[in-house]
Amino acid sequence: MKWEDFRASDNIEDRRGEDEGSGFSLPMGGGGGGLGLGTIIVLGLLGYALGIDPRLLIGGAEMIAHRAAPQTQQVQSAPRAQTQASAPSDQIGRFVAAVLAENEDVWSDILPAQKGIKFVAPKLVMFDGATQSACGAAQSAMGPFYCPGDRKIYLDTSFFNDMKRRFGGGGDFAYAYVIAHEMGHHIENQLGILPKVHAAQQQATNQAQANALSVKLELMADCLAGVWAANADQKWNILEKGDVEKAIATAQAIGDDRLQQAANRRVVPDSFTHGSASQRTQWLKIGLESGQINSCNTFSK
Repeated sequence: MKWEDFRASDNIEDRRGEDEGSGFSLPMGGGGGGLGLGTIIVLGLLGYALGIDPRLLIGGAEMIAHRAAPQTQQVQSAPRAQTQASAPSDQIGRFVAAVLAENEDVWSDILPAQKGIKFVAPKLVMFDGATQSACGAAQSAMGPFYCPGDRKIYLDTSFFNDMKRRFGGGGDFAYAYVIAHEMGHHIENQLGILPKVHAAQQQATNQAQANALSVKLELMADCLAGVWAANADQKWNILEKGDVEKAIATAQAIGDDRLQQAANRRVVPDSFTHGSASQRTQWLKIGLESGQINSCNTFSK
């Protein structure tokens, strides 16, 4: 993926190196207000290592996150005096800033053109270890997530190493897909979809219904990541040979069914929160092939 010659976004809050303590707290608002992209992976591995059914861990964490989401909408994070305001100068920081800028430039064009809505750029918080968000404590183990309470994307870039080492999902475009997926949740928020889904989850009669809504949000974010990539490639020819295949491999690797199988557990579709490998691949491809926001309406399927 080509990114070195692109501008760096100035919507970066670099909190790396700040001391947030070492205590553990449960993530309270990853992804689209549910669990973060990496959380389900970590819970699955944790359950496997401890001999606990991962469905119990994932279901419990999802239930807490879903219940907390609406209350976090109005919470604002405290100002941070130590946060670096300028764009990062290290390699991984420059990559993140460039990918974020590409997202900003694409969505600034297509959100007004396709939906008649002005794009408002979110901040992206880079941290290591732990930090605070309006959705609660952010931990490295959560993976990247979007917090609707402060409209910020939270990213510990060590997740990229985990993708490559544990799940075979390395490569610049695969990493960019992760960032674009979280931007997809921000687009859902701007479209008014995120708060409606959170309200519906509160009214769900059981956890399976709440999980099904979470899956639709996540699959839509996958599709919107594809929409971004399609339009970015049309504008700047950013994609290189093998890029799409790497992103698809990543989408497949973090499918709920694959994670449950990797933990030697029975595949239980009602416990899915992000979608199966085939679903995630399907919706990423839909976005890549269409380049249209309207093609990503997972709630009509």
